Amino acid sequence: MTPPARHYLDFERPIAELEGKIDELSKIAERSRSVAIGAELHALRDRAEVLRTDLYAQLDPWRKTQVARHPGRPHFQDYVSALIEDWVELRGDRKFADDQAIVGGLGRFRGTPVLVMGHEKGADTASRLRHNFGMARPEGYRKAVRLMEMAERFGLAVISLVDTAAPIPA
Repeated sequence: MTPPARHYLDFERPIAELEGKIDELSKIAERSRSVAIGAELHALRDRAEVLRTDLYAQLDPWRKTQVARHPGRPHFQDYVSALIEDWVELRGDRKFADDQAIVGGLGRFRGTPVLVMGHEKGADTASRLRHNFGMARPEGYRKAVRLMEMAERFGLAVISLVDTAAPIPA
């Protein structure tokens, strides 16, 4: 299986070119096992990291906005899998349906029981359709209210991750 294509923003073009060279050299290094290529590869990777650090240290407001909207940024499920232990998803608004644009559940953050909820946009076409591209319906907001009331009842901290394009008008 081929790895997913990397997406670069316009201002990241120098990094994209450098990483393209790194990929080419990596393929050559795999075939030839040359020590000289390995050293050059290591130097290019270091240069790419320095370039990335310098580039991101000097972002203007519009570029920061572009980074925040980056298609490859982490989604709700990525944060949950990285930060929350013993995750149990809770579904439904108890009145109509389960809106999968709003995902919520219980887990532990650094050992503390928490309720986590947020928008999920999906990572591929099928999951984007299932999660309605992160655009919540009224039942999603009812689910959020139900989960927050439950957290209040049990004295749980609430972690909320918001990443929405827009709500669906009722």
